[in-house]
Amino acid sequence: MNNKAVALFSGGLDSMLAIKLMLEQGIKVHALNFLTVFCTCTSKGCMHQATKAAKDLGVPLKVMNITMEYMDIIKNPKHGRGRAMNPCIDCRIFTFKKAKSFMEDIGASFIITGEVLGQRPMSQRRNAIELIERRSGLEGLVVRPLSAKLFEPSLPEKQGIVDREKLVGIQGRQRETQIKLAEELGINEYPCPAGGCLLTDVGFSRKVKDLFEYIPDYNISDMHLLKIGRQFRISDKLKLFVGRDKSENERLLSFTQANDYIFDVVDIPSPIALARGRVGREEIKTISSILLRYSDAKSNGVQVAYRIFPSDNMQSIKVEPATEQTLSHLRI
Repeated sequence: MNNKAVALFSGGLDSMLAIKLMLEQGIKVHALNFLTVFCTCTSKGCMHQATKAAKDLGVPLKVMNITMEYMDIIKNPKHGRGRAMNPCIDCRIFTFKKAKSFMEDIGASFIITGEVLGQRPMSQRRNAIELIERRSGLEGLVVRPLSAKLFEPSLPEKQGIVDREKLVGIQGRQRETQIKLAEELGINEYPCPAGGCLLTDVGFSRKVKDLFEYIPDYNISDMHLLKIGRQFRISDKLKLFVGRDKSENERLLSFTQANDYIFDVVDIPSPIALARGRVGREEIKTISSILLRYSDAKSNGVQVAYRIFPSDNMQSIKVEPATEQTLSHLRI
């Protein structure tokens, strides 16, 4: 066993502290960041946050986009979900296995995490932590610098590669100890603890369930669209996305693909709507009426324009705004 380790790295305060405590002991750390479309770490994204934090710490960083592989975990978690679609325990087992493979590839000997006992209700309970370590094939090879003194010593600690006396024993969801430790270690910039996973959100999880049920051959574009705008299930074969603001309108347009329908209200400020799936005359009426409901139209019978991407050939239809009952019935 050598003194080279892989750190599971979100770029948040806990993972920064874990790495800093290891660097203080002369451990050679290689940070590993996992990226999915479900991350909510910052407005610029998890990879940006992790890249900046790794640079500040002076450690190399490997970023893995695991979105497509991770979808199978979401569909069929062996250890259940939280209150929404979050398969937290299976997620940790999956990422630990990825970390183990990367550890072996670069010739490292153990894994570092910023886990704090009791901080997360599903994956950071003691029995869950021990289960995850065991199922990932990393038993004895995970060092948790922030909660190490609350667990049995890991192999690196037993062999003297890591000095256990220089680790700490933080427990629970309060962060005062971490903030104080950051000051002591000279970590002055770190993100607020507002990041997380969209799969823990009940509303977003309804959209994921809809994807699994109606679009079994989904692609990465479908998955990114889950995060954008108001969403409606028009039929088994048709889904509608309506932007909430200029930024979402632009994002919807950036994800259009061949045969998507794009809708806009003529000469009146309104959102953009994107329809993906089988569109007929009745569906065009329904979509146009929904879009009109979210526009600035002050009267009924307004023209709504539409085209089939990538064509610029616009057609239009005059409709009445959808009722609230219609919106409630079709909204995901």
